[in-house]
Amino acid sequence: MPKNSAGRYWTVLLISFGIVLVAIYVSLTNGVFDMTVIDVLKTLLRIDPVPDHDLVIFDFRLPRIVVAALVGFGLGVAGAAIQGISRNGLADPGILGINAGAGAAIVIFMFFFEGRIAGSGWLSILAMPLFGWIGGLGAAVLIYFFAWRNGRLDPQRLILVGIAAGSGLGALSLYLSLKMNPQDFEMATVWLTGSIWNANWQYIASMLPWLAILVPIIIRKSYILDLLQLGEDSAKSLGVSTEKEKNVLLLSSIGIVSACVSVSGNIGFVGLIAPHIAKRLVGIHHHRVIPVCGTIGMLLVIVSDFIAKTVFSPIELPVGIVISIIGIPYFVYLLFKTKV
Repeated sequence: MPKNSAGRYWTVLLISFGIVLVAIYVSLTNGVFDMTVIDVLKTLLRIDPVPDHDLVIFDFRLPRIVVAALVGFGLGVAGAAIQGISRNGLADPGILGINAGAGAAIVIFMFFFEGRIAGSGWLSILAMPLFGWIGGLGAAVLIYFFAWRNGRLDPQRLILVGIAAGSGLGALSLYLSLKMNPQDFEMATVWLTGSIWNANWQYIASMLPWLAILVPIIIRKSYILDLLQLGEDSAKSLGVSTEKEKNVLLLSSIGIVSACVSVSGNIGFVGLIAPHIAKRLVGIHHHRVIPVCGTIGMLLVIVSDFIAKTVFSPIELPVGIVISIIGIPYFVYLLFKTKV
């Protein structure tokens, strides 16, 4: 790495974070109900608060922006870790079948409970994300079991099993959704496509502890990801307990993805695109790649959500569709670049 790589890293990180702040500002002030920056500041600082402004910011826009930022950050970090573990630049959190597992669990919940549990407490509010989280973790455990071979976790087998499980769980979701009433079918379809339109502060509280605990673990073990790129035999020769470290990194990634998918639905491509962009900007060392991945993921989801809710107004597209529109051309570009 060149001597100025540290300076370049901090420059990229600060510029990326600055762009994220600009995106947050634009998303807060623009929409069906436009607000000035003065209105936003007065509302946030509680200076002569206006009930209409409170409703728009605290009940609609700000929770949605925070969820978008957390989901983008989590998927970006998890994507970098999964690509590092598998040593496959085309690996993505969705490939592991976690998204499909969460989606199947959500569809089952909607099928039996019609998308809600009676009551007004936290259980009724968090019931759907809780089902999604359990489904994502359950699918991950199942895939992890079948990917374990000869006393070790095979990265390539992990991806193949994940693709197979994802296809099967996706078929189950489609089968159950076709048996729903029209209203629940529409809700399930929007969620499976990826949407954060119903974001609230309870959803934020449900996913924040997972990110606060698991992201630092991945960052702390980022040097392990660098050593794994040398090959497992080389990493072992340097004193790395490869199976133990891969398990910790993979389980941390699975927990992050499950928490994100449980509140946002099946948002793809973020975990694929962010690591590639980050590596082109700051190099291949994961202690720099991972924070930049998180920032790029935040930017992707926040901007995509803003486009989804404003460009096609009064119709609102699921954010997953907008990200796919951005991601598919980039995915094709990666296919040609890597000559897959």
